Amino acid sequence: MLLDFFKDALLAAIAAIGFGAISRVPARAYIWCGIIAAVGHSIRFLLMCPALHFHIIAATGVASFIIGSLAVFISPYAKTPAEAYLFPSLLPMIPGIYAYKSFGGAAMCMLENSQQAFEYYFYQFAQNGFITVTIILAMVTCATMPIFIFKKRAFTATR
Repeated sequence: MLLDFFKDALLAAIAAIGFGAISRVPARAYIWCGIIAAVGHSIRFLLMCPALHFHIIAATGVASFIIGSLAVFISPYAKTPAEAYLFPSLLPMIPGIYAYKSFGGAAMCMLENSQQAFEYYFYQFAQNGFITVTIILAMVTCATMPIFIFKKRAFTATR
């Protein structure tokens, strides 16, 4: 499990740095994007482990709040707005497999002729689509809360 933990953190950091590069954040922000993403994704990984057994939505919300808090508190030191770290660090947590299964279920609904198969695939579409939307809403809501909670600190980064 320890190896999976570090592998998860490393891959999240690489993805965040890549998203930061295509988002055109300042070069000095790349390392912070990677560190924040690694910490946040690792927290989600730990919360979802069998010992703690958080649901992916709750684990993503907690990890997103921590990512937002880290971005707010690091931004004044790095002289870069918190959003420069926040959004690239969140992108590795987007629920791609749920979105993929949701669109797959929608496509299969259109191709099936029997009602039983249609209902099965529609259930897959609805369940995975609901989880996808809920995770993304939790990410956005929980990640931006620290900006409003620590408003004075969040807006001192570029002054």
